[in-house]
Amino acid sequence: MIKKIYLAGGCFWGVEKYFSSIDGVVNTSVGYANGKTLNPTYEDVCYKDSGHAETIEIEYDDNLINLEFLLEMYFKIIDPTSLNRQGPDVGTQYRTGIYYLNETDKPIILKSIENLQKDYNDFILVEVKPLEHYFKAEEYHQKYLDKNPNGYCHIPKNFFDLAKQNNKKE
Repeated sequence: MIKKIYLAGGCFWGVEKYFSSIDGVVNTSVGYANGKTLNPTYEDVCYKDSGHAETIEIEYDDNLINLEFLLEMYFKIIDPTSLNRQGPDVGTQYRTGIYYLNETDKPIILKSIENLQKDYNDFILVEVKPLEHYFKAEEYHQKYLDKNPNGYCHIPKNFFDLAKQNNKKE
């Protein structure tokens, strides 16, 4: 069965590239989630206080991978204790967040956060909410690092290899 989850983890270009490298992820797109306005543009998100987070829509085959595995992979590329910042990118659009469609995903997400907290002295600041809305970003943002292999990314490039190597259901 194909399921969806929405993850915000800083600049969406690298997060999309990372997750698209995982077997069992059947489709990804980048967009803007859970903000205050409808149909925002990139400029709205960056400069007009729209409240949206740069977010990845992930469609995955739960016969091949599960949500716990995707969250484990997600936690490898974010600083879960950082508020409105990932790497050098600062602003509310770069906050971390897990946005779900199905209420049955919420206990899985909360358990993953609880387990993650054991590894940190500081509080985990990853936002966990139902998806309110998601607006696909402009076409030039889709698969950006495939189109621009030397483009900006706050995630070290060796993590893309890590994603390919971790292609297993746990």
